[in-house]
Amino acid sequence: MANPKGLWPKPNLNLRKEIRVYENEFAKLREELSDVEFAVDELITSPDQIEGLKGKLKDVDGILVIHFSLGIMPILEELLAVGVPTIVFAVPYSGHDWTRYGALRNQKLGEKMECMLTSDYKQLAAAIRPFRAIHHLREAKILNNTDNFPSEYAESIKSKFGTEIKQITLEQVLDAYNAVDNNEAKAEADRWINEAVEVVEPSREEIIKSCKLALAFENLLAEEDATVMTVDCYGSMYRKLPAYPCIGFTRLNNMGLGGICESDLQSAMTHIIFQGLAGRPGFISDPTMDVSDNSIDLAHCLGATKMDGPDKPACPYKIRTIMERQQGAVTQVKMDIGRKVTQALLVGTDLLLYFTGEITDTPDTDRGCRTKITVKLDGDAEKLWKNWSSGLHRQTCYGDISKDLERLCRFKGIKIVNEAV
Repeated sequence: MANPKGLWPKPNLNLRKEIRVYENEFAKLREELSDVEFAVDELITSPDQIEGLKGKLKDVDGILVIHFSLGIMPILEELLAVGVPTIVFAVPYSGHDWTRYGALRNQKLGEKMECMLTSDYKQLAAAIRPFRAIHHLREAKILNNTDNFPSEYAESIKSKFGTEIKQITLEQVLDAYNAVDNNEAKAEADRWINEAVEVVEPSREEIIKSCKLALAFENLLAEEDATVMTVDCYGSMYRKLPAYPCIGFTRLNNMGLGGICESDLQSAMTHIIFQGLAGRPGFISDPTMDVSDNSIDLAHCLGATKMDGPDKPACPYKIRTIMERQQGAVTQVKMDIGRKVTQALLVGTDLLLYFTGEITDTPDTDRGCRTKITVKLDGDAEKLWKNWSSGLHRQTCYGDISKDLERLCRFKGIKIVNEAV
């Protein structure tokens, strides 16, 4: 956006030169934006131009606006009226219009507007992240293997985000399991065994069964054009499947898809958000507090080994039994100490709870679930436990993505609450 007659940052601003600066910056971000299609890429110098673009803009996931010069408010207001999530990117000396952005955000017209006032051009990629998450949510499909299907929740999620949640029966899973070639399952099991630091309790036969179910999950997702698999493994499906689903879930998470424990659909939705914002999976946990150290231990038997994403190196892991069952096969993952993390949960459709911290330890004890991380909180542990609500599970991913969450929540009309503050 530019006003050709604007006097800031200077009267003779060369707009074509400014465009080339941004083209060069986008070229540097090519890998991070490799999945992005810019349906409209134009210089807008008049509000009248927006009318001719409305047909193209109505189907986009979001609009990234780059503010060039003083006097663009009429253009911006016309653009916001389209009703699409919009981020305005403005480096210093772009013009004085930023002084009105705060007030505009508090108006009905600006309820889907966010701003990034920064000289860091790498933030152009960050600006895209909430749009990517919106797209992923709309395109995602969750398969829920359960006898207790929450149809009302599924309908509300579909209406708000576009995400489809579909019930999968025990018979469908068993059919998919029996269709997997035994030699393929053995080869998959050998890969997990060979890449493990150690196999502690499970037998090779148990790991083969787990891997056969893992391959069945992948096939089910492919057949259903779905992205996430979850199983009511401690409820209506307990002891009915030929193996526990844990290695299958780890495998899907490592592939950039989703494997979610215990038919936890709220964690499944949070996982999809993490994938869209960060390209990284979530780690479901049963937390336990340590106020004396201002920390929280996050524990679950299932851990994704590729916490940095499918194309990044894997964390070391052992193959263990599920702690409280002393059965099955799971990956006990040793995550990276010193990493910042974000823990969050999308509650229903209108609330997102979160907090951030840093991994200070990966305890390997005989208490609690197999995979554990100790997280030193950025906030206050006393406030966190007093504010805790909405059940036990949360999802954790690498990185402080709180700003990304805030932008997504603004665009989707979600209240966001830092539980540790």
